[in-house]
Amino acid sequence: MDELMEENPKNVDVADFAEKSVVDEVKEEQEEEEEEDEEALPHSEFLDIFEEGLALIVQDPLLCDLPIQVTLEEVNSQVALEYGQAMTVRVCKADEEVMPIVVVQSATVLDLKKAIRRYMELKQQREGGVKHISWKYVWRTFHLVFNGEKLEDDERKLKDYGIRNRDEVTFLKKLKKK
Repeated sequence: MDELMEENPKNVDVADFAEKSVVDEVKEEQEEEEEEDEEALPHSEFLDIFEEGLALIVQDPLLCDLPIQVTLEEVNSQVALEYGQAMTVRVCKADEEVMPIVVVQSATVLDLKKAIRRYMELKQQREGGVKHISWKYVWRTFHLVFNGEKLEDDERKLKDYGIRNRDEVTFLKKLKKK
């Protein structure tokens, strides 16, 4: 007991001290939360600040190709491209439009199809136009083709088909079976 007295000369109970410090911490956290609530911005103001910040990010030379209403997904894709973790597959539609689709290096055919869908959805949101595309119909009606080979196996990697950065993949209408 004398040892405890030597370590704790003011004779303060250590358990009481620990309890007081926990109570003090909780009070401090509550005060900080109240201050944060007072400083909270309305949603519209927060969005304005966020969009201003994104506009500044897009001015960066590496990200200047991105649209003004850029999404976080698009920024991440562009950064991945710069670090060599992703590739751009140029998808050609029947109307000669070329869609630059960004996918990771280890992407499968299914990943490419999902990225095409996402690209078209973002494009429609920005430009208006067609409200709904039946992707089930699209994949039932068209093949994706690279160098004359149909990309039929959704689980197969694009690398296995020989697709590299900036290669072109084309939509080709399927022939009807008689």
